[in-house]
Amino acid sequence: MKGKLFIPKQHGAWAMLLLPFLLGISASEFHWLHIPLFIAWISLYLATYPFLLLLKKRKVAFYRKWFIRYFAIALLFGLPVLLINPFLFVIAGMMVPFFMINMYFSKKKKDRAFLNDLSAIMAFSLGGAVTYYIAEGVLRSEVWLIWLLSVLFFTGSTFFVKSLIREKKNPAFRWMSWSFHLFVVVLLVGTKDWYLVIAFIPSLIRAIAFYGKNLRPMHTGIIEIVNSIIVLVLVGLHLNL
Repeated sequence: MKGKLFIPKQHGAWAMLLLPFLLGISASEFHWLHIPLFIAWISLYLATYPFLLLLKKRKVAFYRKWFIRYFAIALLFGLPVLLINPFLFVIAGMMVPFFMINMYFSKKKKDRAFLNDLSAIMAFSLGGAVTYYIAEGVLRSEVWLIWLLSVLFFTGSTFFVKSLIREKKNPAFRWMSWSFHLFVVVLLVGTKDWYLVIAFIPSLIRAIAFYGKNLRPMHTGIIEIVNSIIVLVLVGLHLNL
């Protein structure tokens, strides 16, 4: 409708954008460049939505208009940050292969494919590397821990959401989801870091407890928001020990 912003329908993606971004700041410290970077980060995500839809060659003029608008904002706020920190171009380059996979699935009109979701997760989980580097000027082991934990968390979230909707009547997918969540918890138990273990236990519980329930999208969203906040707080505490 006229006067309304054209935004992605995948509401869960907002947590995917924010969690790694904020964890990168938590592991380092706040820098004033995080403000323009945040605007550019959100704008870049908003720009990818109409860009991928353009590949389907429908409503070309409409999608092109919104891509140009969002991408212009991303450039306006992001390019100065990149020029001040040229190494960020390297991190951006690491995202490109994942985005190319997203382009492939969009062109094939298979946006809901699990691999497509996983590619987006791997790309945007690098947001923590960006915010960390801006504050520290170097990438340390914390960055890759943030990336790995983000990938594990949002992969679990993808399993959970799909088990409620598209794979609701697929017993094999249910066991894949439960097994993955259990694997993550066992993996973290091996680290003997109880902040991390406790952070991921709610994911395992909700994957089992809510399976087969007729949850409305709003309720699913609330569950995932609360779960994301738990992970943000507990992983943030771990990073600051």
